[in-house]
Amino acid sequence: MGLQPLEFSDCYLDSPWFRERIRAHEAELERTNKFIKELIKDGKNLIAATKSLSAAQRKFAHSLRDFKFEFIGDAETDDERCIDASLREFSNFLKNLEEQREIMALSVTETLIKPLEKFRKEQLGAVKEEKKKFDKETEKNYSLIDKHLNLSAKKKDSHLQEADLQVEQNRQHFYELSLEYVCKLQEIQERKKFEFVEPMLSFFQGMFTFYHQGHELSKDFNHYKMELQINIQNTRNRFEGTRSEVEELMNKIRQNPKDHKRVSQFTAEGYLYVQEKRPAPFGSSWVKHYCMFRKAAQKFNMIPFEHRSGGKLGDGEVFFLKECTKRHTDSIDRRFCFDIEAADRPGVSLTVQAFSEEERKQWLEALGGKEALFHSFNRAIIPRPEGSAQLDQTGFTILRKCISAVETRGINDQGLYRVVGVSSKVQRLLSVLMDVKTCNELDLENSVDWEVKTITSALKQYLRSLPEPLMTYELHGEFIVPVKSGSPESRVNAIHFLVHKLPEKNKEMLDILVKHLTNVSNHSKQNLMTVANLGVVFGPTLMRPQEETVAAIMDLKFQNIVVEILIENHEKENRRREGNTLSL
Repeated sequence: MGLQPLEFSDCYLDSPWFRERIRAHEAELERTNKFIKELIKDGKNLIAATKSLSAAQRKFAHSLRDFKFEFIGDAETDDERCIDASLREFSNFLKNLEEQREIMALSVTETLIKPLEKFRKEQLGAVKEEKKKFDKETEKNYSLIDKHLNLSAKKKDSHLQEADLQVEQNRQHFYELSLEYVCKLQEIQERKKFEFVEPMLSFFQGMFTFYHQGHELSKDFNHYKMELQINIQNTRNRFEGTRSEVEELMNKIRQNPKDHKRVSQFTAEGYLYVQEKRPAPFGSSWVKHYCMFRKAAQKFNMIPFEHRSGGKLGDGEVFFLKECTKRHTDSIDRRFCFDIEAADRPGVSLTVQAFSEEERKQWLEALGGKEALFHSFNRAIIPRPEGSAQLDQTGFTILRKCISAVETRGINDQGLYRVVGVSSKVQRLLSVLMDVKTCNELDLENSVDWEVKTITSALKQYLRSLPEPLMTYELHGEFIVPVKSGSPESRVNAIHFLVHKLPEKNKEMLDILVKHLTNVSNHSKQNLMTVANLGVVFGPTLMRPQEETVAAIMDLKFQNIVVEILIENHEKENRRREGNTLSL
């Protein structure tokens, strides 16, 4: 299991476990930083001392062999596995060259050292600076909250309102910074693979040129290099698609964080300050706890956690709720307070304080107290708005007209389906296509009014506008599972089996589309749209999860692979169908 995804919605809860996940990402980046620093040093030794070349190569090879990339999620693609394995392959190349102590190419500095130094300075260094700002804002935010919550309720309303506004503005700033930091952490985790391996690839290519007896070995390396470049390019393409989806989700959550809270096992959860009474004359203190409540079992958990002390978890407490009561400011000199009485602790009552009046009302509702506000902590998954596109006869007509026009007019156009049309023109064409009367009269094959890129964009937009993706929400998870493991043959068989579980209309439209995409890929020498490139374009179009989370977006690369499998095996499946066997 790799690093756990950092959900943007968790930035607003800022739970102890969220902080643990952040620290895991930070530790991994620090490990990478130290490794690259050491690798740069080793590379300079190769250039500086011919006599120590052999020893430096052994150490360099050893470093490569022992380092392993961590990944986000629960599985890697085949391309990522090849990239991971490339470090061991590079190590083997070095061992083969150990006895050939020739002078290393002068270009090593340009092809290896400088790109790594640039990556370490510009990427890893930037993350370090973001971490400093994040830690500083954490300290500032929670210090201000502490100070704010200690304000006397007897102060003037204008003073309290001003203080409330200041705290809220500071919290929003902290959330903004937290979102950016989390996004940067995950981006660099995905970016480092190809940013690091590409300089290594260039280094090896250059080094073989300068070895007297390296000609035959260079031939072998060239073959491996071509395969690895494809792996890197595929990974890069998937990274770009994933990054745009992540940024889109981050912006959605930034605009409406409350509407994108994940479904939780708890009815309510978040931070509360708990009053801890002490013997006179010490009075009482207020300790921040992360609290969780399950309404069905009336079970209340609370765990002390202080962000500013290193984020260590304290010993938690669990009890069953009897009732809760709102505390008014005439009975306690702190705002946003309420009392909790435990059913299994007779006579014991806890006084707790929420961060704001709104949060107190939410807790009162969840705990069954008075003055409940009629909305809950946990919201159901927000359904995506349904477009006007339907999987009906008009839809099939749109698909066939667009495909026919593309194959007649633009099958060899470079960047076919990747190059997008002008948004206003795409929407206008889609409106024409979705009108039964104008759709039947439209001749896209011979029309000079509509560019090929406008037609391809309209086709993709139609598929995205369906009430649910063509490969359905229900089967989404089942399609993803087989491509994460197993042999290529087992993946094909599993995907093939799942295609036959699709509704008939979905299966029919998918067959038409995949047949077309197979034809597009057959012209990849002209249009540059390989099977992998088409997978990047149509993965998110044909498949998408019902709930938008970072974890789901990290599976986007596997959606692309599912589409690749469909395209690569379409002709084979057609031959099977003709032989009275299962077919796509």
